[in-house]
Amino acid sequence: MDLQTLEDRLAVNDLFVRYATALDAGDVETIVQCFAEDGALESPLVGVCKGHDGIREFATRFARLRQGGTQLRHMLTNLAVHLDGDRAHATCYLLTVMTRNGVSTMRPPGRYECELVRADGRWVFRYRLVLEDAKAPLEV
Repeated sequence: MDLQTLEDRLAVNDLFVRYATALDAGDVETIVQCFAEDGALESPLVGVCKGHDGIREFATRFARLRQGGTQLRHMLTNLAVHLDGDRAHATCYLLTVMTRNGVSTMRPPGRYECELVRADGRWVFRYRLVLEDAKAPLEV
């Protein structure tokens, strides 16, 4: 494996970690910057969010959960990355713990399926699909 491939894999891993921790911290602008300007996010909880404005609206809704006392912890495992120049496909498993009123519960496990691009020298999501193993509503 060459140095550029290693650097790209580390940068993609960093993108996933930065996204998950920003989501849990309610850091709206960091979440927005994890996406390409024309990027999209699709989730059974919020539908399809397009572009930075749509991603910002999604992130703001999740930040309100934290402001209201709900803490989410997104844990990502088994990250697999397939690089193709300035494009990549990445998938990982998703486990999310939610704590409300001192009680922690686990949301249904799932996975992220993502298309990424290198934009201005950094990796960002072009499309991120959230798939959960079971339906479970979440007030966002």
